[in-house]
Amino acid sequence: MLLLALPASGKSEVRRYMEHLTPEQCRADMCMGPTLQLDDYPYVHFMHRIDDELVARGGEPIFYFGPERPFIDGLTWGALVALINEDYDDLLNHRVHTVPSAAQFLFDRLDNARVKVGQRRALDRIPYWMRRDVAAAMEAETRAQLDEKNAVSAQDKTGKTVIIEMARGGGHGSAFPLTPPQGYQYTITMLSSDILKNAGVLYVWVTPEQSRKKNYERARPDGQSSILNHGVPLEVMLGQYGCDDMEFLLSQASKPGTIQIEKVVEAVDGKGQRVYDTRVYHLPVSRFDNREDLTTFVRKPRAEWQKDEVAKIHKGLSAALQHLANG
Repeated sequence: MLLLALPASGKSEVRRYMEHLTPEQCRADMCMGPTLQLDDYPYVHFMHRIDDELVARGGEPIFYFGPERPFIDGLTWGALVALINEDYDDLLNHRVHTVPSAAQFLFDRLDNARVKVGQRRALDRIPYWMRRDVAAAMEAETRAQLDEKNAVSAQDKTGKTVIIEMARGGGHGSAFPLTPPQGYQYTITMLSSDILKNAGVLYVWVTPEQSRKKNYERARPDGQSSILNHGVPLEVMLGQYGCDDMEFLLSQASKPGTIQIEKVVEAVDGKGQRVYDTRVYHLPVSRFDNREDLTTFVRKPRAEWQKDEVAKIHKGLSAALQHLANG
């Protein structure tokens, strides 16, 4: 399940709520199995951390124009998808990574993902001493993230559902279709065929104005590493998330209730020759209407959740996911 929406719309709260459901509730009420969860936000955060550590040592940022500004190169949106593809492949194949340095392993992954989308390697080009020192400063938190990733990959997948969370959009007032690499059309096209062949979309529906308001309300100074409490800078909110193309994609699909994705894939013909083919995917979409905010309470400790709050989110998610299953 692709869990898509603008920032602060409630995606991460939906994931957290799903984690508290029993397997029976998942199957009976949500038409899905217990969840295994992937998210590209940790990589967004680590790119900021790398830039901060480089600048602190007299270097130049390599990912962002500044700590409150967007990506230097928009193709980084594609590199994030390449990392998700790797995480999904590791999950499917029970692949865990035992490495001497989690930070250096992350640096290599980031550079390899950049190459896959046509960017130059970046972390290979900084001085060795600087890369070593940045890695040392980030080792503890990158190790924690790798341990979590390995734990997900090592689990038995039988009867479970993988949730992949991402936020994408375009500049405020943009015309459609959005220009790649902005928007869901580009991002979903970059997902692997292994993901797309079994994928459906749960779209958490809020307006861009609500997204900006909720983003401001959730942000904490010490919360940038948290999926629940990080804040997106205003320039990025307006320039990258001022709108999104979900409604446009739904309106353009040849099958109602789906978004249509055309992806060029590698194949082998009858003569054993490598060829390229265009594959068309029709991904069913269901909206979870969160314009009246059914999710913010999930950020509180579980013991503080109120029965009426739980009933509302449960009912809304159940209806949306049953619609998705029927689609």
